[in-house]
Amino acid sequence: MTRNLFPVLSLLLGTLFLFLGNGLHGLLLPVRGSAEGYSNEVLGLLGTAWASGFVLGCFFAPKLVMRVGHVRAFSSFIAVIAIISLITGLVVEEYSWVGLRALTGFCTAGTSMIIESWLNERASNESRGSIFSFYISVTLLGVVGGQMMVAFGNVHTTTLFMICGILYCLAMLPTTMSNAASPQPLKSVKLDLPKLYRNSPVSFVGILLIGIANGAYGTLVAVFGARVGLPDAMIATMLSITIFSGAAAQFPAGRLSDHTDRRYVLAGIACVALFAALLLLVLRPQTALFLIPLVALYGAAANALYPIAVAHANDFADSGDFVKVSGGLLLLFGIGTIIGPTIGGPVMTWFGPHALFAVTATAHGLLVAYAIIRSRARPTLKTEDKETFSGTGPVSTLMATPQSVTLDPRAERDEINAEDTATKEIEP
Repeated sequence: MTRNLFPVLSLLLGTLFLFLGNGLHGLLLPVRGSAEGYSNEVLGLLGTAWASGFVLGCFFAPKLVMRVGHVRAFSSFIAVIAIISLITGLVVEEYSWVGLRALTGFCTAGTSMIIESWLNERASNESRGSIFSFYISVTLLGVVGGQMMVAFGNVHTTTLFMICGILYCLAMLPTTMSNAASPQPLKSVKLDLPKLYRNSPVSFVGILLIGIANGAYGTLVAVFGARVGLPDAMIATMLSITIFSGAAAQFPAGRLSDHTDRRYVLAGIACVALFAALLLLVLRPQTALFLIPLVALYGAAANALYPIAVAHANDFADSGDFVKVSGGLLLLFGIGTIIGPTIGGPVMTWFGPHALFAVTATAHGLLVAYAIIRSRARPTLKTEDKETFSGTGPVSTLMATPQSVTLDPRAERDEINAEDTATKEIEP
């Protein structure tokens, strides 16, 4: 394991600092915005703007990287992010924040795609699995660590914004000082919506609904906490618990879906998320004793849905289409995360902060209904015909780029299948 990770340790160290900054800045803005009296609509737009910029970055950042090179592009992207984090501490103005947040999302997609391409270039077939798992762990720890920093600082001062800038600058150093060869040009993943829907209607609709629920929760749960008077430490704990419980639920949920119709598993787990959201909506717990367990239950269920939906899509995809299908679903998830905060902000204004959970409950309820309806339209796939589950979905506000899909060990099978197909085509 150590031998496989040694060539990419400096890159992973930079990744850790990058996501520490992402976690801190992503939580700091809505908490400070709430303290400044910004409306729910504006705070929701912060998430919408970031997700919109991120999705656009997945499309257009590769062209910028190919024009100026990986190292220059990485340095430029991360320098812009660092500058923005400092500006948001100096210029506390709501609509300026929205515009800057969109630019942050675009640059974050660029930096993430470069890192993921670099890791993929350094990974061999033997080390791909360990590097991919370690990369996911680093990003999760970085986001959680960044969020927890809010509990130890004063959101009313510029100190935490300055720490964000420092973290981003530290993220730049390991990669820019590396003497490793630059990776191959980035690959753009085309989003073929009609084909994705024909392949698996449940996955198509499900990923969109999951994106809506996760986008609304990930962006606005900090606003919810501030509106109901929770301390900053409790808000950070809520977000961290959501991520950890979601990560812990991946394996058992995936194993269950390998031996049961994944549509029933999707419906069942979405029911759990729906139930937890309704309890949070109706009971309105204020103490950690009741709030944290419900948030943990919600996080475990809500964040286990994405990889199961991806696995279901790949059950019906053509051999060798894993990268194309998963990359397209990632972008669909991004579209959902744009819609979620846009809806959630006004709903919270009209019906109160707890109405956030009405938005997530509606999305999960629609997923339950659609999965059950579609289970009657297509026969259950036999267990031996299923793809093996691999829990690799984005957790909470963490979003992956299409480049990260090529790091997944299953992407190696795509190459093998493609080679086998080509060989059969030229055989006499």
